[in-house]
Amino acid sequence: MSGTFRSLRVRNYRLFAGGQIVSLTGTWAQRVAQSWLVLELSNDSGVALGIATALQFLPVLLFGLYGGVLADRYDKRRLLIGAQAAMGVLALALAVLDLTGTVQLWHVYALAFGLGLASVVDTPVRQAFVSEMVGPDDLPNAVGLNSATFNSARIVGPAVAGIAIAAVGTGWVFAANALSYVAVLAGLHAIRTSELHPSQRLARAKGQLREGLSYVRRRPELLIPMVLVFVIGTFGLNFEITLALVVKNVFQLDAGAYGLLTAFFAAGSLIGALASARRTGPPRQRTLLGAAIVLGLLIIAVGLAPNLPVMAVLLVPTGIAALTFTTTTNSSLQLASAPQVRGRVMALYVLVFLGGKPVGGPLIGAIAEVFGPRSSLLVGGAVTALAGVVAAVALARSRSLRVEAHLGRPHLTVHRLDLETVASED
Repeated sequence: MSGTFRSLRVRNYRLFAGGQIVSLTGTWAQRVAQSWLVLELSNDSGVALGIATALQFLPVLLFGLYGGVLADRYDKRRLLIGAQAAMGVLALALAVLDLTGTVQLWHVYALAFGLGLASVVDTPVRQAFVSEMVGPDDLPNAVGLNSATFNSARIVGPAVAGIAIAAVGTGWVFAANALSYVAVLAGLHAIRTSELHPSQRLARAKGQLREGLSYVRRRPELLIPMVLVFVIGTFGLNFEITLALVVKNVFQLDAGAYGLLTAFFAAGSLIGALASARRTGPPRQRTLLGAAIVLGLLIIAVGLAPNLPVMAVLLVPTGIAALTFTTTTNSSLQLASAPQVRGRVMALYVLVFLGGKPVGGPLIGAIAEVFGPRSSLLVGGAVTALAGVVAAVALARSRSLRVEAHLGRPHLTVHRLDLETVASED
């Protein structure tokens, strides 16, 4: 098997990916059902909905780096089995409470926080475990397929949830999600450990969290993409806020139009993920940097779109650029990290990617309130493109490279400078 789906020739990854398709569809369905249930229990309180969302992501922000330490210390497959089983139990508990009519708002809050705690372990371990299943050669392809699976579930899961909620209520959606974890657990149990590419486990010792942070700080090929991810995640990837504001306050349309725009962006994301999976060879940093710059320019174009149809069309290449950036960053960070520290590096990646949301959301919202909804997209796009350019210059300087921009046929040419010449000129 070659091309886009070549990682599926690896039996272990095939089992893992099959379970993920089922489970992630259930997870996205539960997110919609949970939001709907919170609104029903709180008399349509937006504050209550925000609290539930914050509680689910708060543990990752507080303890996510410790999840990376666990990923480097212990057997990743066993950690995943434990985390996935915990998530299934939490979903089942919510289903029972809802179906029996005893659910209260604080139950949802508590279970959302529990899901966040399970994610502290699950997310960095799952990211790092991919390389142990497929090895370094197929890692970029597997990361692309993972993103394709995620975005397929993001399209299918909410649609299924909407139909199911209208037909049978939220409780059965939670029950179905609990059942979906059986597929993941069965796949993890069936994995042949003899066919894995395990990294050397980290012996328990003090200071391992600081050691992981120091490891990233000393390596520009890790630190600069991390900073870039934080900036773009904070200012550029806030479409759930920016698009909603533009649809409601500029075009004067309803939630259906917002859903349409989200679907176009998700479709572009799926295309970008599949395109990333199709590429052969290790990820190139010029692809990462180019995608960041193009993403910023496309966000600006979206902000300038004169009407909804034009905006929808522009969101397809925007989704492609966004997923090209994130998948290239993910695989390049994993390949540039030593196996024994990879879990901590990926935990930091998840932290910086999510950590900008609490800062960027209110800031982008404030910009939109003061200067108008379109300004939130224009500022976010400008910051994203500028961050890509700055990152390119910083990486070039760290490697003693010279970057030339060619405007006739836009592209970048990178030249390695002669170190002796540089020394003599200084």
